[in-house]
Amino acid sequence: MKPDFPVIILIGRPAAGKSEVIDFLKKTPVEERLQRFGIREFEEIDDFPMLWTWFEEDAILERIMHKPRVQTDADGYFLHQHQWDLLIERISLEYSKKLRDEDYHDTRTAIIEFSRGSEHGGYRSAFQHLSDAILEKAVIVFINVPWEESLRKNRKRFNPERPDSILEHGLPDEKLERMYREIDWEEVSAESPTHVTIKGHRVPYVVFDNMPSKTDDPALLGPALDDVFARARKLRS
Repeated sequence: MKPDFPVIILIGRPAAGKSEVIDFLKKTPVEERLQRFGIREFEEIDDFPMLWTWFEEDAILERIMHKPRVQTDADGYFLHQHQWDLLIERISLEYSKKLRDEDYHDTRTAIIEFSRGSEHGGYRSAFQHLSDAILEKAVIVFINVPWEESLRKNRKRFNPERPDSILEHGLPDEKLERMYREIDWEEVSAESPTHVTIKGHRVPYVVFDNMPSKTDDPALLGPALDDVFARARKLRS
């Protein structure tokens, strides 16, 4: 059986539960995952490893090579606003490479993961840099948590010994507030309760309300994802 979802765009505030959803899917046996969630084998395209590379490279340039930083300032902010959109272009490029494999979506789903705050352009800007190849196949899953929950879980998960870890990275409180307290999802999705229009494509979406938190407990997360992907199936049918 082909997967029901060729492309899933998984978005939400930092620490909303995106990485926990992916981790749960990884731990679900393939046949069960296909039957329950419409996902067979899957591959992730996450912009966090891309941006973390910039931080590491700037640290090498500054501390070891004694050269100017290229991507970020000394406080760890991007030097240019357009770098946020560059990351989405990189996601689109990585996806295009996967399509070089013959019949890629016959067996695999691509899960695209990122967060965007209004301060750096929001989802409205980011969506414009997703390729047509992604948008024509995608469903969006937005994990909804308020700012206070993002802050709580960001503090909880942060491991200073593993700042590059997908499941254990975090941001200082002041940086999280500056970049992610305000988001534009409600404005972007206001046109319809089921679809957003991006570059002429009507892309279906579902909202996963993660309050109270379900991503902390696999016993709660499984049934929640049953509901999320059942609703997404109906929108794609």
